[in-house]
Amino acid sequence: MEISGIISAIIIGIVIGVLGRLVVPGRQRIGVLWTIAVGIVAALIGSAIANAFDVSDTNGVDWIEWLIQIGLAALGVAALDRSKARR
Repeated sequence: MEISGIISAIIIGIVIGVLGRLVVPGRQRIGVLWTIAVGIVAALIGSAIANAFDVSDTNGVDWIEWLIQIGLAALGVAALDRSKARR
C-alpha cells in the first residue's frame, strides 16, 4: 500500500467513524482516537464486504459500500462504548 492509500484510508476512516458515531443514539464514552480507529477498521472491512457482494464499483457514488461501512462503524462504536461502560 502506498502512502497516498494510507492517507486516504485515514481520511475515509475519520469520516466513516464520525458518521458511525452520529448514528448511535446517546452519548458515547469513547475518545476521538478510538472513533477514528473504529472508522478505519470499518472502512477496510466494509470495502472487503462490498467487494465480496460485487457492489463496490458502481457508476457514481458507491452508496451501498458507504452504508455498509457506516453500519459497521456504528456497531463498532456501540460495542466499544458498552465495553468502556462496564469498567
